[in-house]
Amino acid sequence: MIDWKKFKIYLAEKYEVGKVFIFLGFIEENKSFYNFLTKTGYQLILKPTVIFGKNKVKGNCDAELVLHAMIEFPNYKKAVIVSGDGDFACLVEYLANQNKLAKLLVPNRANFSSLLKKVLPNEKIATLHKLKKKIGRVETKKEADLLADSPAS
Repeated sequence: MIDWKKFKIYLAEKYEVGKVFIFLGFIEENKSFYNFLTKTGYQLILKPTVIFGKNKVKGNCDAELVLHAMIEFPNYKKAVIVSGDGDFACLVEYLANQNKLAKLLVPNRANFSSLLKKVLPNEKIATLHKLKKKIGRVETKKEADLLADSPAS
């Protein structure tokens, strides 16, 4: 669980990130979260969603991320991409070859696309999991109790 305020500060301090874009599929019930992110300074790109199966939601934000990275290309020195999805391997490789990639932040080292591993040296990849103390959200007692009672725990 990420503390979004801490994460934005971390990106600014560690990588000198000015604009932070988040690409999400729009879900009506998450409006207050979107408002919070916007007030915190994130620039949201919200995509329509499709619901299929039993509560599976698909937002298809991959093309948007690639498009915005290229639209903004002249406006940044270096980009930080936060994803472990192999669909971004061509973008990550291109940015690295253009000396425009500061870092690829993946959720954890054990579970991200091998396509990304092929296009980047290890020193260009960092994990969010290792940043838990810096950007992790402190759960309230109520949230901790709910998590403890959930079937996934």
